[in-house]
Amino acid sequence: MNPKTFSYWTSSTLLISLASLSFVAAKSSSPTQTPPNPQITKNPYGQLADGTRIDSYTLKNKNGMAARIITYGAILTELWVPDRQGQFADVVLGFENLEGYLGESPYFGATIGRVANRIANGKFTLDGKEYTLATNNGPNSLHGGNQGFDKVVWEAEPLEVANGSAVKFNYLSPDGEEGYPGNLNTTVVYTLTDDNELKIEYTAETDQATPVNLTNHSYWNLDGSANILDHELRLAADHYTPVDETLIPTGEIAPVAGTPMDFTRPQTIGSRIDQLQGDPGGYDHNYVLTDKKPSMKLAARVRGPQSGRVMEVRTTEPGVQFYSGNFLDGTITGKYGQVYQKHAAFCLETQHFPDAVNHPNFPSIILRPGATYQSMSVYKFLTD
Repeated sequence: MNPKTFSYWTSSTLLISLASLSFVAAKSSSPTQTPPNPQITKNPYGQLADGTRIDSYTLKNKNGMAARIITYGAILTELWVPDRQGQFADVVLGFENLEGYLGESPYFGATIGRVANRIANGKFTLDGKEYTLATNNGPNSLHGGNQGFDKVVWEAEPLEVANGSAVKFNYLSPDGEEGYPGNLNTTVVYTLTDDNELKIEYTAETDQATPVNLTNHSYWNLDGSANILDHELRLAADHYTPVDETLIPTGEIAPVAGTPMDFTRPQTIGSRIDQLQGDPGGYDHNYVLTDKKPSMKLAARVRGPQSGRVMEVRTTEPGVQFYSGNFLDGTITGKYGQVYQKHAAFCLETQHFPDAVNHPNFPSIILRPGATYQSMSVYKFLTD
């Protein structure tokens, strides 16, 4: 990494104030600060055009990690993680203020729903009735439509937990919102544990049958580097779902063996990325986890070679969308003045499979009255 070309690291003495707690950026020569006691801090973050106030909640653990989540979109805007030297850096992409998230955000850090990923042609049939959704991604519906869960205001409530700090977000999506049937009451709980885990738990209930597939869309860069092509990735998946030219699954569940899709052993993200054709090219595929049990299991392990940060992802979901930041093109300036170029970050979106509502051979995403949607993903941070 050349610090002259990556403004995030330009000052070795840059001090970031985060809701009354200051952290030294990863290139600082200052010693790591004394970890604070676990606590939650609430601060105003901005307001919408109609005057609705948006708040941020900062979660801290006893080791000095901190996560900031805002009530708009239940978005994770910052996550401060130590490197092998004990120096903290913010490892998620995002914006300096609310205005960025209100603009053309590529779902930085957002809670995605009702249905994450794509639905072909914005249509599905449920119990004999056809539903039509907004087509906001070419011919397809993406991440809940024009105003998915990433673009609504959530109610928030701090929670008492024994091993860290937590905040609960709630949103009631009314019947017919974005074309989906049923009133859907959704809860997302972010917990930052003293074991250096960011835990995200999702629950939802409905009064009519409706598709539900929730995830978090954080963009990760463990090194704060210009791109993530040298990050080492292992995916606990021996199959994936091939897609057509609009990134809709064909319905096939194909083995990764012998293809550039194979991350069953650690590989750098950039080692075979040039073999993936298309515009803009790169990884944007759903991986089918080898462990089919609905309990927690390892989905992915990523290592940033420069910082020594390691992120392990565990989930109850059957799949994970690996996205290599292909559509970042230098038109977005994010936090710390950084211009986000292609492959500036990667996403690991734990999920049911894309377009599952139109593929009977995929695990179902239909939630019915009387049942509770439950999903959990845990992002654990280590150093090597």
